[in-house]
Amino acid sequence: MRSGRKTEELSIHATAIVSPKAEIGRNCIIGPYSIIGDDVILHDNVRVASHCVIEGPSEFGSACVFFPFVSAGQEPTDLKYRGERSRLRAGDRNTFREFTTLHRGTEPGGNLTEIGSDNLFMAQSHVAHDCRIGDHVIFANGASLAGHVVVEDHATLGAYSGVHQFCRVGRDAFIGAFSVVVKDALPFARTVGNHARCYGANAIGLRRRGFTSDEIRRISHAYRLLLSSQLNTTQALERIEAEMSGSPEIDYLVQFIKTSARGVTK
Repeated sequence: MRSGRKTEELSIHATAIVSPKAEIGRNCIIGPYSIIGDDVILHDNVRVASHCVIEGPSEFGSACVFFPFVSAGQEPTDLKYRGERSRLRAGDRNTFREFTTLHRGTEPGGNLTEIGSDNLFMAQSHVAHDCRIGDHVIFANGASLAGHVVVEDHATLGAYSGVHQFCRVGRDAFIGAFSVVVKDALPFARTVGNHARCYGANAIGLRRRGFTSDEIRRISHAYRLLLSSQLNTTQALERIEAEMSGSPEIDYLVQFIKTSARGVTK
């Protein structure tokens, strides 16, 4: 359907193409030459700039913003994909800058790519099929995820960094620019390089996030045991649990390492 109407609740440019099978919320704006396909759901106050393509099934929460040339909800780039129905779902207040690409899921990943709320995707960033992204995550320009990657809350991925399929990026992790992450990136830490290595607690980032001095001190001590002592990982975890068990951040760090399927970046 080609529409050209503007009301107090909806503005669709005359050159935009909006499928009659799409659901568009109140106060949405669809810019020039953008295409909204079948089974797309845009909640209230979504703004789509010019030349965007959003295909379905996909759903975007309220107040999401799409800058020019975003491509969202396309079929996954997975040779095993055979056209099965799959989805892309995103929460509220996400910002997708120019040329961002977001793909739907595949059957092995539950047919779902899922993005939380309040995330920033800078220009040319890429989210492949079956990824799970939390809240308040920052993707710098060109940051890319392969399939089935999990990125937890408040993580930051530097410019042109890449994360291997099936890896996890922990909470409050910082991935440096141009890094290649092939194992799980530890939470609260700085992971940098090709191939990436862990350089200890991200103290500056944690302080900016409001962590207390005691919390940062415990996390830093845990990383000294993991990375700088003569202990192997099992021994280091035993020491960490013996000395700091009961701290939510430390307990989460220990569980993150223990549940890693690919191993962690050290």
